[in-house]
Amino acid sequence: MHDLPASLIPADDAARLRSLHQYNILNTTPELIFDAYVALAAQLFNVPVSLISLVDEQEVFFKAGTGLPGLERVARPDSLCSAAILQQEVLAYENLADEGCGLINPYVAKAAGLQFYAGAALRMPDGNHIGSFCVMGRVPRTMSAGERELLMVLASLTSLTIELRQHYLAQGRPADWETVQRELQELLHDEAALARYLTSRLGTMSGNTGEQASTQHRLLGLRRVLEHHLVEFTAPLSN
Repeated sequence: MHDLPASLIPADDAARLRSLHQYNILNTTPELIFDAYVALAAQLFNVPVSLISLVDEQEVFFKAGTGLPGLERVARPDSLCSAAILQQEVLAYENLADEGCGLINPYVAKAAGLQFYAGAALRMPDGNHIGSFCVMGRVPRTMSAGERELLMVLASLTSLTIELRQHYLAQGRPADWETVQRELQELLHDEAALARYLTSRLGTMSGNTGEQASTQHRLLGLRRVLEHHLVEFTAPLSN
């Protein structure tokens, strides 16, 4: 059972929407770093679908996705990502045929043939959840504690990346943002290459606790890179 509220719209939705809109990322074109995140997640979790969603007032916009070509947005009541932002931890449905989310129209996921969903909220520095990082599959599957932690890590990295993106673009420095994207993308590509190798050797990484822990440790390096760049914008000014 999931401890979800009675309404899909949280009481603080106005503040949440203000937080979302300040990042100026809604309805923007694809960017390589976010595409790299979802591609890595699909590889790590051995699932066909991974998405980065942003939950607006009426619609859910997908900033990046793999496995559902052409999907750009859906109505807010039709997306499980709208429910994922209501929780602090991962929202997981291991078999949607047996346990659907009462807050969401079930027919959209069913039409896409989805049976498994797990989403972690994108939590920003002000505490607001502006969207989610999710992985989905077309067969039921279990979600281990290690996998839940790994999905939370990916959501946290994505949130930091959105924050860093806004700082660069707000200062009129798109070229610097492109340079940082390439740096981050290279790190993610290295991790994806390792994931492909381990998957070919082990069959799957999703059930291997040791590899999950190792992956989280390696992703700490990416977090350090993000935090290093953010210091430029968040460090207090010296007198």
